Amino acid sequence: EQGRSLGRVLIDLGYIAEKDLVRALAEQIGMPFVELSEMTIDGRAATAVSETLTKRHTCLPIGYEDGKLVVAMADPANVFALDDIRTVTGMDVKAVVATKEDILDAIRRTSSMSDEIEALGSDLASDDDDDADLHNLTSVSEEAPIVKFVNLLITQAVNAGASDIHIEPAERDLRVRYRI
Repeated sequence: EQGRSLGRVLIDLGYIAEKDLVRALAEQIGMPFVELSEMTIDGRAATAVSETLTKRHTCLPIGYEDGKLVVAMADPANVFALDDIRTVTGMDVKAVVATKEDILDAIRRTSSMSDEIEALGSDLASDDDDDADLHNLTSVSEEAPIVKFVNLLITQAVNAGASDIHIEPAERDLRVRYRI
């Protein structure tokens, strides 16, 4: 009567939660269901695909399994999304099912982390003259942005499963590499 799916009507009436419906549908088609709010997302995987692509297809790479990129999708039947991700990453893709809201929230979390790192990097880069002066270098190193920057580096390294962190300074930029 309303032109909507039975599942959407049941959710709107409050008879079932969206995650329970999505879990049941995933089980019915034989695909794994994940709750992104309760798991740690691999930072390397999440940044393998652009934020634009993840928002367009409502999907997010969340890890690696058996040499495949694991991608949480709201619509795992979207072959265009799977093809786009395969093309961009050059990897085989294993789709898992998650709720649309969980995916969008995880995209916001992962993009805010990368935005925060970029902002911290630009804050640090804006003080070029201070780097030459040892006194100013000491005072800059005690400020909160550097502490936050280092904490983010260590957090990403732990999430990526890194054994080493290599920091390679150059004249105008800084390269950070993780050994995984």
